[in-house]
Amino acid sequence: MSDDSRVERAAFLGVERSLTGRRWAARLADERTALAIAQRHGLPDPVARLLAARDVDLDSVTEFLEPTLRRFLPDPLHLKDMDTAVARLVRAVKSGERVVVFGDYDVDGATSSALLLRFFRAVGGNIGVYIPDRRKEGYGPNSAALLKLKAEGATVVVTVDCGVTAFEPLAEAKRAGLDTIVIDHHMAEIALPEALAVVDPNRIDDESPHKQMAAVGVAFLLAVGVNRALREAGWYETSRPEPDLRQWLDLVALGTVCDVVPLTGVNRALVRQGLKVMAERRNVGLAALADVARLKEVPGAYHLGFLLGPRVNAGGRVGQADLGARLLSSDDPHEVGALALRLDEFNAERRAIERDVLDQAISRVEGLYGPDRKGLPAALVVESDGWHVGVIGIVASRLVERYGRPAFVIGLDGDLGKGSGRSVRGVDLGAAVIAARQAGLLVNGGGHAMAAGLTVTREALPGLARFLDERIAPQLGAAPPVRELGIDAALSPGAATQELVSMIERVGPFGAGNALPRFVLTSVRVSYAQTVGEGHVRCTLVGAERGRVDAIAFRANQTALGPALLDPARPVLHVAGALRIDRFGGRESVRLQIDDAAAAVGSVFA
Repeated sequence: MSDDSRVERAAFLGVERSLTGRRWAARLADERTALAIAQRHGLPDPVARLLAARDVDLDSVTEFLEPTLRRFLPDPLHLKDMDTAVARLVRAVKSGERVVVFGDYDVDGATSSALLLRFFRAVGGNIGVYIPDRRKEGYGPNSAALLKLKAEGATVVVTVDCGVTAFEPLAEAKRAGLDTIVIDHHMAEIALPEALAVVDPNRIDDESPHKQMAAVGVAFLLAVGVNRALREAGWYETSRPEPDLRQWLDLVALGTVCDVVPLTGVNRALVRQGLKVMAERRNVGLAALADVARLKEVPGAYHLGFLLGPRVNAGGRVGQADLGARLLSSDDPHEVGALALRLDEFNAERRAIERDVLDQAISRVEGLYGPDRKGLPAALVVESDGWHVGVIGIVASRLVERYGRPAFVIGLDGDLGKGSGRSVRGVDLGAAVIAARQAGLLVNGGGHAMAAGLTVTREALPGLARFLDERIAPQLGAAPPVRELGIDAALSPGAATQELVSMIERVGPFGAGNALPRFVLTSVRVSYAQTVGEGHVRCTLVGAERGRVDAIAFRANQTALGPALLDPARPVLHVAGALRIDRFGGRESVRLQIDDAAAAVGSVFA
């Protein structure tokens, strides 16, 4: 169940408005399914509730808890044009032609680029990578770069995480005699660019059931297809060994998690297996990045999304666009050490810029609609001169979290603005942006359901805002969305054991489409609390009976949550959050990452 949806069921524990202003809603609709799963599979009730709430049926529990690539990875050739792409790249490898991967500058693009670079190196291909500069060249293929690559000897260019709407640049590349292969996952139009092959599960004419894949997942399928074709052609029968493609699943996991695609089906299998590879620290660039991020435990999806991913992204956002791809594709310990440090510095710079732009964006919204947010449109569109385009996507995400509706943040430079949008469940942002472009309101634009990018003229901004509001309002529903917090189950502190949390981790990896489990520790008091870092609160929660759990609430002092946890009167609270095993310093203990709290009305605390 979405954390931002219309009211459907009774409020969990009767909490209609929490300390952060949200309604608590049970994710599980049918208790009977959870009971059946617990009984047949011998699972604790909280774990069975998680599975049932994620629509895992009684017969699929085992394969859900142990997702394998053998079960979930599709045949690459089921995708349209994959056969053409594979044949052309096999011919290029065998004849020594120069192939260049043209990647996007975000994590999905960087991991896709590094994956294909490593694969083609391993099979003896003549391979290079080109990452455009975000500010100078913008998103996706551009004519100048493609013609430059052709002049430098490239005969084939493979675009990754971009290209499906690059009509003019790819048409010009074709006229120049350059073969282009598009590997993308963004929403396509009816018309396709003039490329040799367009491999995209989100082509309108592609019936693939795997439309949720990130670009790095599609790139992995390309590598599987080319590898198989080379094997069948006898390419590995001489002195060259066939590579084990599983060694690069760490890159697939990183790109998949960070592109916030649903962690279901094949994506879940790729990430689960990729996390196992990442734990072995085979990729020296990822290992160096983990070290500068002070990651001292076995990585999970959380660490990919909040520690490693932002640092890979930082080069493309505020630094040098190709740093992420270089880090992930290098085997030189000295080079990756320096690159990881630079990315860590750029990430700190990015965070400072992000805070500034976010403060301005919130002031702009609340200046227009007031603190009570009356008249807030279905789609927020905020813009300003000078906003750094490298952080607008992150700021859009923060606005979605704050206001519970899709948001676009646009940085203006002269007569043009570059914008990034983020969505909520049930609103297809990519389709809305494509429709706006087809209506003549955009210079360029595209994306997928949850995220989109656009280029717009200054004078077209009012019309764009009206268009997006009118198109998105019906998808949000006639009633304004109620900000909700999805809850999986209630627990006492004593029930939050390491054994239970270890079993909960088997339901992961968690992210989009497989929400991080959230539990409520009922009727607890704070026995110890202090402010740490930038407004975070660290505390210990104790129950009426035996049992205590250490906890932390990030950015809690920005809402009423922080003062409640720090209140010396120690009120009785229901506290909601995610349970984790803290493995810091070689010791293991359960910790609650607090999301919210509410007064425990009527509770008796002995």
